[in-house]
Amino acid sequence: MKAAILYEAGKPLVIEEIGIKPPGPREIVIRNVAAGLCHSDLHFIEGVTPWPMPLVPGHESAGIVETVGRDVTYVKPGDHVITCLSVFCGVCEMCTSGRPVLCTSTEVKQMPGVVDRYTWNRSEKLHQCLNLGSFAEQMVVHENAVVKIRDDMPLDIAALIGCGVMTGYGAVVNTARIKAGESVAVIGCGGVGMAGINGAVIAGAGRIIAVDTSPEKLELARKIGATDVVNAKETDPVEAVLALTNGGVQHAFEMLGLKQTVEQAFAMLRPGGTATIVGMMAPGQKVEFHGINFLGERRVQGSLMGSNRFRTDMPILVDFYIKGKLRLDDWVSAKLKLEDINQGFDNMKAGKGMRSVIVFD
Repeated sequence: MKAAILYEAGKPLVIEEIGIKPPGPREIVIRNVAAGLCHSDLHFIEGVTPWPMPLVPGHESAGIVETVGRDVTYVKPGDHVITCLSVFCGVCEMCTSGRPVLCTSTEVKQMPGVVDRYTWNRSEKLHQCLNLGSFAEQMVVHENAVVKIRDDMPLDIAALIGCGVMTGYGAVVNTARIKAGESVAVIGCGGVGMAGINGAVIAGAGRIIAVDTSPEKLELARKIGATDVVNAKETDPVEAVLALTNGGVQHAFEMLGLKQTVEQAFAMLRPGGTATIVGMMAPGQKVEFHGINFLGERRVQGSLMGSNRFRTDMPILVDFYIKGKLRLDDWVSAKLKLEDINQGFDNMKAGKGMRSVIVFD
């Protein structure tokens, strides 16, 4: 099979022929149909987030089950599935207390460098990113890394749900649990931010303020349901949001993982408000807040993958798409072949388009 391999941080991905090992107990083989290019992938490619190399990156995908290993009970060959990096064991304290996204089992959520599921013509080990490795025509994964979905869901669109949609939507609905009528600011209107805006619309937010530096993305945010837009290139976003809301929003969502925008999210809050940090920050990065503002009972919290219970949440998101409530067709700016993956990431770094999707033959 063909796969995109990262040999060295900061270097282009290389398309090569590799193989996969037969699935072990509770493992399955998936034929990938589509894989989204997520900004988190860029963190690995550029070396911001370290991972053992050589590496098959990618973690946002959808496909069809080809074969299953021993003791697999959840899926069968032919099932359509979305993958999720939030693989869970189902028996640890976090899983049994209803927070499988924080699963602590290293047996299923194997640590960097442990997974050994590829074969190739080199002596060195080829690593699998986040127990998935979506930039390949096939994957071997644990059965608890997938969710079955209805067959009439287009898989090139379903792939987006595997990370970007789940992360943004879930941060609003699961982590922050916004209530109907509440005010929301979303900083960063890429794929995750757009999912947050869409989630706020579905949840019934009263005012949704989109903040970005791209006029095209702000226009799409308004189309999806933002009531107000703020171009952070043209005005101070904190001052703009405070003015629009007469004192701040009840919820601010930071979708970029940058020190400046995290601090802006907290500064946008009204008393009693909550800033939810969704963006993936570089290891070691610290942020600063004015301590006096905590006396107004303002809060800061993190969100991992939208606090998902993905086998419950993702089928709901699929239904929302089928019913026209989740505007995912507006997201996809390019459909690419695997051989064009480096151009897709170059476009991402240049701020071009919303979401590129690799579509496999």
